[in-house]
Amino acid sequence: MAGALIDAVAKHNERNPGKEVLFLNYAAVDPDFTNSKCSFWHFRYDADTSMKMEALTTFMKDQPDVKKVYLFNQNYSHGQQVAKYAKENLARKRPDIQIVGEELHPLAQVRDFAPYIAKIKASGADTVITGNWGSDLALLVKAANEGGYNGKFYTYYTGVTGTPTALGQGGAGKVFQIANSHYNMGGQMTKWMGEFKNRYNDDMYTAQIVHVFSSLSDAMAKAKSTDPVKVAEALEGLKFKSYSGDVEMRKTDHQMQQPIYLSVWQKADAKFPYSPENTGMTLALVKDYPAYVSSTPTSCQMKRPGK
Repeated sequence: MAGALIDAVAKHNERNPGKEVLFLNYAAVDPDFTNSKCSFWHFRYDADTSMKMEALTTFMKDQPDVKKVYLFNQNYSHGQQVAKYAKENLARKRPDIQIVGEELHPLAQVRDFAPYIAKIKASGADTVITGNWGSDLALLVKAANEGGYNGKFYTYYTGVTGTPTALGQGGAGKVFQIANSHYNMGGQMTKWMGEFKNRYNDDMYTAQIVHVFSSLSDAMAKAKSTDPVKVAEALEGLKFKSYSGDVEMRKTDHQMQQPIYLSVWQKADAKFPYSPENTGMTLALVKDYPAYVSSTPTSCQMKRPGK
């Protein structure tokens, strides 16, 4: 959908000078959007699939218990790219790790993941890497708990609504998430999350939406205008302090450069108190990586208006 939006916005802006719109993207993570398909009108605030995998495999390479990996993903661009970048990164950082299985399953159609868990167990995998989200992650982890699979899951989207409840008390110490935030960031983010939960009875897991509003208001102030072209020019290269420290909207490709966090599912405690969906559990910080660790090169050849 984001790919279609990027194309549509570009065509609209070309046909309607003076009526341009910007696409501020906080959740679509296809690396192509800031590489071969990069657009002056598009800005991405989440870390893309390749950036998260860069940080995740930087952690995994130092884990001696990771020896046999199963790649389990949804069969569309995101899932395919998780598998692609996992293989590339592990081959470079830990060539001794075996990829013992690779599965691409239909998106949001599987209701019983038990047969897949049986395959994962039979492969001898001690680790599963998955970009699954929504019911495809919730039901996968539920099936793993019920099927007695004791390996570790390295995920992108454990915090998304529904998955914490599916995990419940299970998966403690075995389910990890790589993301640009975690539940227990502290400071202003903790206040926002508390207010959000009180108002909507849900967890504010998409923290990078804050970056959208912060940078947009900063860019409008810098440009002294709400004109989309001037705001876009002001957004390029914009640096500001956020809930995660210093961040920058890279001018070359409009990809936010930001710290990345690895967290693990465990019981909430005094140090990590936030409990999603009233599970009594949380995602506790294991490792934080500065922006340069996950920063990846870009092939973007940006075409700017009038240049």
